[in-house]
Amino acid sequence: MANQKLFISSHAPFWHNGTSLSSRSYNVMLAALPAVVMGIGQYGAAALGVISLSISCAMLWELLLNKAMGRPVSIGDGNAAVIGLLFAMLLPATAPWWTVLIGTFLAIVVGKQIYGGMGSNPFHPSLVAFAIVMLSWKAIVNFDAALVNYDLGFSMVYPLGAVKHFGASAAANYNSYDLLMGMQSGGIGATFGLGLILGGLYLILRGIIRWEISLSFIVGIVITAQLFHVSDPDQYAGAVFHLLTGYTLIGAFFLATEDSSSPVNVIPMVLYGACAGVLTILIRNIGFFVDGVVFAILMMNVANPLLDKIRPKAVGGGIEHA
Repeated sequence: MANQKLFISSHAPFWHNGTSLSSRSYNVMLAALPAVVMGIGQYGAAALGVISLSISCAMLWELLLNKAMGRPVSIGDGNAAVIGLLFAMLLPATAPWWTVLIGTFLAIVVGKQIYGGMGSNPFHPSLVAFAIVMLSWKAIVNFDAALVNYDLGFSMVYPLGAVKHFGASAAANYNSYDLLMGMQSGGIGATFGLGLILGGLYLILRGIIRWEISLSFIVGIVITAQLFHVSDPDQYAGAVFHLLTGYTLIGAFFLATEDSSSPVNVIPMVLYGACAGVLTILIRNIGFFVDGVVFAILMMNVANPLLDKIRPKAVGGGIEHA
């Protein structure tokens, strides 16, 4: 019995489409490139520094954990780099270096490796880290305060923050086309809506992510936001504004669709995405936080194993015996 092997299995069901981990990771980074380049163009060297440091630190923490636990070195699969990139895309360009250092540690160690590594994490690692940063150092992710010294040729008032404090009338100060093209303040890689949409469509067409989650998330955002707007047009902004601001689009295509923390069956995927969209607007409109995407997706990550047990029953009543 000396050659016994221990097989460890995580939550079912499972599916495999033939792509490698490294291929998926590099495709995600490629899809995020337009939004990242736009962010660097807007915020300059500071944004490049945050992104570079975040990716480097995430890979470093992954390497150190591999060595400490005696596991094979896994930084070559690109997953740590993706986690670091997505975490940086959520941050303002003015985020201090120690925030990036602590955040990437939380993402890799608390969000991923503590559960057993790639494929075992119940939460999106980047969102775990960002949620802790939001709760611990709120001023760092206060875009109005953090970006006040940047002169980018357009209003630096955070769109969601303006509506939160001044009502729906503040949304009139923002043109939908400008919001789509990234003319707004926010996370380094979260403001360029068109780039995020193109990147998301690329991932869907390549089979890297499932369109059901992204579409149902967007539908949940649109319907819920519009219902609020119809009930009180002076207080709540419309659906298009919510769709193009904050972390909505990066959430739809890059955060909610993470493999390990999202469902694999069709009905659960639709419920998962739609509920995340509804929760996002509830948090934005009547909750404490300005943007609800981060916590909405994390809450649905918790529900993921239960949702994936929802499956249609077989048609028919079985075989009758004579």
